[in-house]
Amino acid sequence: MVGKGEAPAPREPEEEEEEDTGGVVKLISAEGFEFVIDKKAAMVSNTLRNMLTSPGGFSETRQGEVRFPEISTHILEKICQYFYWSLHYSSGKETAEFPIEPEITLDLMMAANYLDT
Repeated sequence: MVGKGEAPAPREPEEEEEEDTGGVVKLISAEGFEFVIDKKAAMVSNTLRNMLTSPGGFSETRQGEVRFPEISTHILEKICQYFYWSLHYSSGKETAEFPIEPEITLDLMMAANYLDT
């Protein structure tokens, strides 16, 4: 308990790191569709990880949402599926092929390149 005139005790950095991967993130497609995913899943993307955890004051960090004006709903949905697939199979104990429809391959590769996944 903090008495009058006393500052609260500083938080340990480890506690903050645990909170950084908890919760949810909202990803918004070019058409305005919103995908609410676990923050842990979003962290599969190095770009999203940097946006959501950097101390630089990104609006994405404060609001917990990221807009993608160049990524269509269909592609963003596939990316969200990939994030969860990647989390599930990252241990290497199990393997499975991630299904990609040939007609979206180019758009998906461009989005994956941007997201650094």
